[in-house]
Amino acid sequence: MTAFDYKKEYKEFYLPPKKPQMIEIPSMNFLAVRGKGNPNEAEGDYKKSIGLLYGVAYTIKMSKMGSHKMDGYFDYVVPPLEGFWWQDGVKGVDYSRKEDFQWISLIRLPEFVTKEEFDWALREATEKKETDFSRVEYLTYEEGLCVQCMHIGPYDDEPETVEKMNRYIEEQGYVLDFSERRCHHEIYLSDVRRCKPENLKTVIRHPVRRE
Repeated sequence: MTAFDYKKEYKEFYLPPKKPQMIEIPSMNFLAVRGKGNPNEAEGDYKKSIGLLYGVAYTIKMSKMGSHKMDGYFDYVVPPLEGFWWQDGVKGVDYSRKEDFQWISLIRLPEFVTKEEFDWALREATEKKETDFSRVEYLTYEEGLCVQCMHIGPYDDEPETVEKMNRYIEEQGYVLDFSERRCHHEIYLSDVRRCKPENLKTVIRHPVRRE
């Protein structure tokens, strides 16, 4: 039986076209780690957050091999890494001020993972990997109405795609709706360690509302 792949089953969320589009994003549950600072620092907080997320994500995925059976478990591909990004006093993000970034790193959870199962996975990962996973949290988030677009290329070229998105929402009669709760959102579909920068695929998503 083929493992359930969220990217393929929910293409509207993970594989949008290279032209901007409007989309309503429903409530989802995530593993989340909060932090701040430049994501490019070799041994920085952002890199550590990713290790924590994947440590818990794979503990949940591989629970099928152990004695702890999760009710409703189905085999699945771990969904892609995501991130909410913001900076104090900035609507959206300023790519020239990476050291000022605040972020929440995310991995979507399958629907069968309750808060109780998350708590179990945190304890299990901590014991098996002898690592402190206490920064990982269970986050339920409903993103609502957004504009999104597939960005192909280096992360530093994202402003070109963002500008395209801004023109689109203006034409459609919408405005950006950034707030403490609604942030610049990226979904990383490529492995940056194996992919050439010009081929990186990143979903960019911004919150909007009617003007």
